[in-house]
Amino acid sequence: MNQIEALILGIIQGFTEFLPVSSSGHLTIAGTLFGLNGGENLTFAIVVHAATVLSTVCVLRKEVAILFRGLFSFRWNEDTQMICKIMLSMIPVGIVGVFFKDYAAAAFGSGLLPVGVMLMLTAALLFFSGYAKERRKETITFGDACIIGVAQACAVMPGLSRSGTTIATGLMLGNRKENVAKFSFLMVIIPVLGEATLDLLKGDFSAGASGIPTLALTTGFLSAFVSGIIACRWMIRLVSKGKLIYFAYYCIAAGLFAVIYGFLK
Repeated sequence: MNQIEALILGIIQGFTEFLPVSSSGHLTIAGTLFGLNGGENLTFAIVVHAATVLSTVCVLRKEVAILFRGLFSFRWNEDTQMICKIMLSMIPVGIVGVFFKDYAAAAFGSGLLPVGVMLMLTAALLFFSGYAKERRKETITFGDACIIGVAQACAVMPGLSRSGTTIATGLMLGNRKENVAKFSFLMVIIPVLGEATLDLLKGDFSAGASGIPTLALTTGFLSAFVSGIIACRWMIRLVSKGKLIYFAYYCIAAGLFAVIYGFLK
C-alpha cells in the first residue's frame, strides 16, 4: 500500500464510518480494486477505525465530558445510567472480539460476494427503519441498549454497516433519531480504541508485521480523522431529518456491484 492508496482509503473510511453504507465493506471493495490482501485490509481497517473513533470524541466532546463527569459523580443519575447502557451495549461485540476474532479476520479476505450480500442487508434494514412507526422514546432503555449492542456485534461482517445497523435498530425500537445517532457513535469508542491499543502493544501495526509502510498508515489515519469529523457532524443532522432511506438505494447499488464483480473475478 502506498501513500496515495492510504489517503484514498482513509477518506473512504472517514465518510463511510458514519454514513450507513458500511466502512468495512467499502474498504474491502476498494482494497480489492487496489490489489491489497486480507491482512493488509484488516490492519488498515483497525487503524482508520481508531481515527474515526477519535473524530467521534472531537465532535461529541461535550457529551463525552458529561458522561465522564457522571462517571465520577458516584450518583445514580441520568448520566450514570447512560454510561451503564453504553457499557451494556459493548458486551456483545466484546464477546465477538474475544471468541470470534479469527472468523471476523477471515471475513476480510473472503472476497466481495459476501460484502455485496451484507450491503443489501444493510439496505433492507434502512428501508425497514424508514417505515417503522415512530414512537419517539425520550430515553434509550437498558433493553434497547442490549439489542442495539447485539446489532453492533453482527455488524463486524464486512458490508453490514455498523452505524446503519445500530441506528436502524434503535429507530425500529422507537427511539428518538438524534438520541440513537449519538448513542450509536458513543458506544463504539471503547471497543475500537481498546482493540487498536492491544494490537499496537503486540506490534501488529509495525511495517514488518502489517506489510504497510508506517508513512502510509499515518496518512490513512489522518485522512480518516479529518473526513470522519466532517461525516459525523453531517450524519447527526441527516438522521434527525430522517434521510436514511436514500442511503438504502446506494447500498443496493454498491451491493450489486460487489456481487457482480465477485462473480466475474
